[in-house]
Amino acid sequence: MIDRSVKQVLEAALEAARWAPSVHNTQPWTFSVSEEEIGLRADTDRKLRAGDASGRELLISCGAALFTMRTSIRCHGFEPVVRVLPDPDRPSLVATVRPGAAAPPDEATGLLGEQIERRRTHRAGFTGLPVPDRLLDRLAAAATAGGARLTPVRAPGAVDVLAGLTRAAQGVQAGDRVRSLEVIRWARPPGSSRKDGVPADGYPRRAAPTDPGFPQRDYSWRHDWGGDGGAGTSIGVPALLTTTGDGREEWIACGQALQHVLLLAAAQGVSAAFHTQALELDLLREFLRRELCSGEHPQMIMRLGVTFDGTSAVRRPLADLVR
Repeated sequence: MIDRSVKQVLEAALEAARWAPSVHNTQPWTFSVSEEEIGLRADTDRKLRAGDASGRELLISCGAALFTMRTSIRCHGFEPVVRVLPDPDRPSLVATVRPGAAAPPDEATGLLGEQIERRRTHRAGFTGLPVPDRLLDRLAAAATAGGARLTPVRAPGAVDVLAGLTRAAQGVQAGDRVRSLEVIRWARPPGSSRKDGVPADGYPRRAAPTDPGFPQRDYSWRHDWGGDGGAGTSIGVPALLTTTGDGREEWIACGQALQHVLLLAAAQGVSAAFHTQALELDLLREFLRRELCSGEHPQMIMRLGVTFDGTSAVRRPLADLVR
């Protein structure tokens, strides 16, 4: 029999996990509850077969869900006890997490928890408002604590390289029918009742150009879909999230570090736009590793900035996730 208070903590953690970010909002996870422990499983039916054959982005997404659950448990006054990849015979079991010893949450944890449902992915240019250097330092420290490295890219030449590689990868992928159909699978037309994928108001119909240009995915694909936002023309601060290793454990750790960064940034009014196109092409990812990442493995390319458009978010109900 689960203690009533612990049951409430577990329910809150599951509810929070729904709001974690994931590639194309695929929400590639399911959960199980046994006694006083939550099992987080990767839902491989939601893996991008063309764009993420290795499952790297899937496990980064699951890592983000894991950090979200940890944060929720801490907000409810317990220290989370986590086991990552606990059973070699069950490779889809990403982690287990349960409430441990009582631990009153501090102010920083509370701020992160408040952003779980508020955080949004941005898919256009930002306003010209700067991202403070002291915040970037805090974001970098948060990533380091999670086992990853966040590096703001400031040098104009390096920014041009990132933008150019993103444009090249987007051009290649747009001409690949299989990859295009995979992106379209996760795009939602206006009025759709689906609770996954990218809704039509989740990206601008015609984004204002930035200099240099960082293209977004073509979710509308020959349709006049999209919202009215996206008037900003600043690229914000490009950044790379890297890890020293490049296996399943590092991908999960990267996802946890990523969500920590995103929630901390959101608490200060800063959003992130993601550009993973170049990381889905092995040659371009290896070029980035060698030339811009000091030999570390690039796991995420993002831009950080300030925006005032409030896009909606869709998530599947818990009934579809707990099995």
